[in-house]
Amino acid sequence: MAILAAIIVFGSCSGTKHIAYFQNSESVNLGPSQMLYDARIMPKDVLTITVNTTDGEAAAPFNMTVPTVLSTQARMSVTSQEVLQSYLVDNEGYIDFPRVGRLKVGGLTKSEAERLILSKIKPFMSKGETPIVNVRMSNYKISVLGEVTRPGMYTVGNEKISVLEALAQAGDLTIYGVRTNVKLIREDASGKKSIHVLDLTDANLINSPYYYLQQNDIVYVEPNKVKAQNSSVGNMTTLWFSATSILISLTSLLYNILN
Repeated sequence: MAILAAIIVFGSCSGTKHIAYFQNSESVNLGPSQMLYDARIMPKDVLTITVNTTDGEAAAPFNMTVPTVLSTQARMSVTSQEVLQSYLVDNEGYIDFPRVGRLKVGGLTKSEAERLILSKIKPFMSKGETPIVNVRMSNYKISVLGEVTRPGMYTVGNEKISVLEALAQAGDLTIYGVRTNVKLIREDASGKKSIHVLDLTDANLINSPYYYLQQNDIVYVEPNKVKAQNSSVGNMTTLWFSATSILISLTSLLYNILN
């Protein structure tokens, strides 16, 4: 009984060691993590830009709209609704903004882009007008793949998400996910791809430059050896049953022919 109890205790400790997050949280210096994260605009981002003024006519030239067609099949009618023009950031980081022309917004945070646009449109406003510029990223998405409950692509509405929040949206890792070797695939503004390994069991992850995800990041959780072996056994079992079924069919066919 004593030996059995010892096995259970040590087995439990070993399981926790491989599964629990932030195991050394008591010894981590959180000083480097005390800063607010701001996403930066990158090529191929889609921006929604609105300009608000007390005089609606003053802002109208900068709030371009495009008509969209809405069809209702039940009534067989077609209606048109105007939506704000979106701006696709080109490979050099530029957008074409009304009356201003080409603006370099790539590499800027949302607040920096708002200040830049404000400085460019002020000359077109009356002296007493104080416009308000709002910039949003419409296509801020991340992908979570591998050993998670709900793998898929997720839209980030507030333009800020940590790797832990991304995994939470995906339903957390399954029991077969390797916590110490989570891979982050990232593409920078020049198109260069890089792979970074994250250890979820290490609380120092909070201080990592990869703790917060950028738009279009991919998080991949690899399966552990147990899942890989089970998958291999499952495939072999399927092949064995298929081969057995074929042999039985051939045997039955030969028996019918010979008799």
